[in-house]
Amino acid sequence: MPSSTRTTPPDAAVTLASSSGPGGVLDLVRSGRAASRADIARHTGLSPSTVAQRVDALLAAGFLREAGEGVSHGGRRPRALEVDPSTGVVLAVDLGSHHATFGLFDLAGRLLVSRTDTMDIAAGPDHVLGWIAAVAEELRAAYAEPGQELRGFGIGLPGPVDSTSGRMVSPSRMPGWNGLDVASELRARTGLVAVADNDANLMALGEHTALGGGTDQLVFVKAGSSIGCGVIAFGGVYRGHHGMAGDISHVTVPGVPEVLCSCGRIGCLDAVAGGAAIVQALRREGVDVADTRDILALARDAHPLATLMLREAGLRTGGVLATIMNFFNPQRLVLGGILGEAEAFVAGVRSTIYSDCLPMITDQLDIAITVAKEEAGIRGAGRLVLDALFDPAQVDRAVR
Repeated sequence: MPSSTRTTPPDAAVTLASSSGPGGVLDLVRSGRAASRADIARHTGLSPSTVAQRVDALLAAGFLREAGEGVSHGGRRPRALEVDPSTGVVLAVDLGSHHATFGLFDLAGRLLVSRTDTMDIAAGPDHVLGWIAAVAEELRAAYAEPGQELRGFGIGLPGPVDSTSGRMVSPSRMPGWNGLDVASELRARTGLVAVADNDANLMALGEHTALGGGTDQLVFVKAGSSIGCGVIAFGGVYRGHHGMAGDISHVTVPGVPEVLCSCGRIGCLDAVAGGAAIVQALRREGVDVADTRDILALARDAHPLATLMLREAGLRTGGVLATIMNFFNPQRLVLGGILGEAEAFVAGVRSTIYSDCLPMITDQLDIAITVAKEEAGIRGAGRLVLDALFDPAQVDRAVR
């Protein structure tokens, strides 16, 4: 994951990067817009002597390091600058209902190691957060270089997170988590920087990072046991007024069986198209399946009912997404999660999008399978915590 990407939209990023303080200079280097002192001077308008002072302060504080010679634009080659990864690592974790994916990143955003473990989110926050802290120390001890201390946590949560308070809001199948500020709880336990967001938001962010720029309007659909959605607008996560933007799980789907959803309403997308819903529907028909992976295995074996249900789920999901495509007009619609691996599901989504959207919407719409794959969540969480660590205002205070 390149550290050159930030979660702030472009206009905000330019404002931060143009700051005359050390934090703004560091932001320029992290964003990839500057790789030398001369680049910084051109972007900020600061004098060479002032730039040298800012850079020297960042070098001394361990934020930057010199990495050989850069590209010459005439005269002597400038000394290249980059984020110094040698002083720390961060842990990113993408929590699911029954598993967690961990990623250990250095401060330059490079993924050092990842792994997925089974777990039960219903075990409660005390158990799960204690386990996360223990895994973080285990991975740091095994894979970090000497001197790379653990600096922070980024967490993706399988439920709604209020962006104004940081608290979880009525998460399904997560007893004990409602109203909890997960980031604050982990900060209190470890004394380190911690940030948290909805998992679909972080998957969208991880996908945006993996694409490497050029796609500033993106919708990411996490289609697994449940269905969620993250939105990238102007290069940053769009969360809405309270962080609920993109929550398509509880959009009512017309013309479907009256299935009761976990929210207490009838006919929600999650209840008629999510992987857990398909499992239940197949079991009612006498098909022995344990989880969503079993459905995909049956479909690959040309099981007619499993294939039909996956396609129906795709059609229903595509119907909800078509409205979003017409309204938001993104450059790219990305399908992720385990259902995104099912050809029948993807075909259903595509079919409805193309039939229900205006041609001017679909002409330049790229409907694609995730390129970040199972790493999307941890890459987004890693990017989020690194942005928090390198917030320009905090960097200015640290350098002072």
